[in-house]
Amino acid sequence: MQLGARLRGLRIAADVTREAAGYSIRASESKISRMELGRVGFKERDVTDLLALYGVPEQDRTELLALAREANRPGWWQAYSDVLPAWFLNYLDLEQAAELIRSYEIQFVPGLLQTEAYARAVIAIGHGRRQKREIDRRVELRMARQTMLTRPGGPRLWAVLDEAVLLRPMGGRAIHREQLEALLKLIEAPSVQLQVVPFSAGGHAAAGGAFSILRFAHEEVPDVVFLEQLTGGLYLDRQEDVDQYAAAAGRLFIEATTPERTADVIHRALRQL
Repeated sequence: MQLGARLRGLRIAADVTREAAGYSIRASESKISRMELGRVGFKERDVTDLLALYGVPEQDRTELLALAREANRPGWWQAYSDVLPAWFLNYLDLEQAAELIRSYEIQFVPGLLQTEAYARAVIAIGHGRRQKREIDRRVELRMARQTMLTRPGGPRLWAVLDEAVLLRPMGGRAIHREQLEALLKLIEAPSVQLQVVPFSAGGHAAAGGAFSILRFAHEEVPDVVFLEQLTGGLYLDRQEDVDQYAAAAGRLFIEATTPERTADVIHRALRQL
């Protein structure tokens, strides 16, 4: 996405149409559009030809060609392609590159904050008929994803939970208690901010359902909204759509209890267990 955005900026600055850019690399205008949106892979030869067309001096091409090679290098999570659909692997690409992840959950603790036992209980709901090995692999991946919250330069997670998440004993009371106790430790991490929308708030800004908004460090890469559905995932990057979800997230952060009170809310849920 970063490389595509950089190429788009160079093309516009050079006053080259997408049609002309496509012709120069023996491709269609639509392929140039997909490249600039980061939705297809990059051939280094194509990037070299486009940089020449856009008048980029040879000595200034090194960074972008290195970026093209990096964009084509598979991430560690691709090793789980045997148990995960392509649409979710796309999400993992975005998640690992994000600077900030804002999410709202109405049923489960976010995957990045789940304990192993809780994750297994959640995964079993949708994949209980799968072989144990596949469920084990999915749990293993979910645990591996969580390490990015503690790595240098990793993304920050700002999550809002509906109060029902804290009160629904997923996997049984013992597993749920362990999960709530884990949240009390996780909210102390500098990369995690957690809030809860109480039942007393009534209807609220995100009544439509769970969502995540991913923001990236590079200004030229737009935010992406991710909506997970029963059989797939929906990605929204049109500015009008992103703005609506960003506004909903902003209102949620106001309507939810403050981060300083999150521990009190979790302790109350533990007492109810």
